[in-house]
Amino acid sequence: MKKHNGMRPHDIMVLLKIAAKGKSDWLMKDLAQELVISQSEISESLNRSMLAGLLASDKRFLMRSALLEFLQYGMPYVFPQRPGAIVRGMVTAHSAPPLNNLISGSDQFVWPWAKGQHRGQSIEPLHPSAPIASQNDTLLHELLALVDCLRLGRIREQNLALEQLKIKI
Repeated sequence: MKKHNGMRPHDIMVLLKIAAKGKSDWLMKDLAQELVISQSEISESLNRSMLAGLLASDKRFLMRSALLEFLQYGMPYVFPQRPGAIVRGMVTAHSAPPLNNLISGSDQFVWPWAKGQHRGQSIEPLHPSAPIASQNDTLLHELLALVDCLRLGRIREQNLALEQLKIKI
C-alpha cells in the first residue's frame, strides 16, 4: 500500500466536486476536465483521500461524516487563510451564496481572477483553477466558498458555514 504523505489543498476541491455530483456517476477524466486538473493529479488525490479515510476503499463514495469532521476541525489549521490586498475576482466565503444572504458586512472576499466581477480582499483559493471550475458549477462554488469560511477562522461564519455544509454534502 502506498504511503500517505498528507493532504493537498486541491484534494479538498476534488472531494467537494464529488459531493456536488451527488449520486450521479463520474469518471476521473470528467473530474479532471471540470476542475482543470490533470488526470494524474486527480488519481493521486483520490488515493490520498482514500488513505485518509475521506473516500471509501473503492474511491467512488465520500465518507460524509469523516469529510465534514475534517473540514470543521482541519481546514483552519491545515489550510488557513488570511485576507490579502483588494483585488478583482470571484466572490467567496461569506460574500458568496449561500451565506451572502445570511451575513451582511462591509468585508467582501474574492478569489483573485482577471475575469471576476467583484472587488474585495483576496483569499487564495484551494487551487488556482477554482474560479474557472466554479464558474460552470454553482454548487461547487457554494461548497468552496463555505470551506473558505472555515479557513478564515471567524467563529460566527464558521458555524453558519458548517450548518450549510451539512445540508449540501
